Amino acid sequence: MVTLDEKSKGPMVVRSILVIDDHPLYCDALASTLARIFDRSSVQTANSLCEGLKSVGTRLMPDLVILDLRLPDVMGFSGFFKVKEKLPDVPVLVISAESSDETIQTLMDAGAAGFVPKGASQSVFQVALERIQEGLKFLPAEFRPQTTRSEEEKVSVQQVAQRIADLTPQQSRIMSLICDGKPNKQIAYELDLAEATVKAHITALLRRLKVSNRTQAAMLVKNAGLTSASRLSDTDARALLS
Repeated sequence: MVTLDEKSKGPMVVRSILVIDDHPLYCDALASTLARIFDRSSVQTANSLCEGLKSVGTRLMPDLVILDLRLPDVMGFSGFFKVKEKLPDVPVLVISAESSDETIQTLMDAGAAGFVPKGASQSVFQVALERIQEGLKFLPAEFRPQTTRSEEEKVSVQQVAQRIADLTPQQSRIMSLICDGKPNKQIAYELDLAEATVKAHITALLRRLKVSNRTQAAMLVKNAGLTSASRLSDTDARALLS
């Protein structure tokens, strides 16, 4: 593993943890691992971003959030930005099957506390948690920093990611289908919407993304690395149980 030199706020007390992950086996494995590492902490799980954010408030104020980057109601980095918007001072450890250097770099530039690839062993995950509890950042051993990225490139990727985060859930679903190359008629069929409704949503999302057509929108999203990654397999999930 690699830890960054800078510290955040020093050692932290972890009394409450929120895990947001849509894969039941992996989510249960995470909760079990956390219960062993933080034996006096409460662990709450959610299977979607919406469910996780709704739980925050009077019933839960987590000291740590563990977030799956790819959720059914999330596109690209939008889930991370929404969690940080609601909990700006809470460390967020991201877990994902999409572990390219570009993805990790973007998340760390945006303020993630660390990144653990799905499929990592329980021992790696435990080290990540220990580092974050000490106030350190955590990165996987195979990560290679993107030293050639300019400040303008960093800002550009984050700006696009934030625009995606600002889309409504329906607009995000439509944007995903656009990136898959689906025509309006097929999108309307898959989402059980009138084609005119789909067109209205597309007009609104193009305005939010500040582009003029579907092709530009798809290229913008793909170039920023915001398209969907492959789903987690049960084999990867069981790595945490070993």
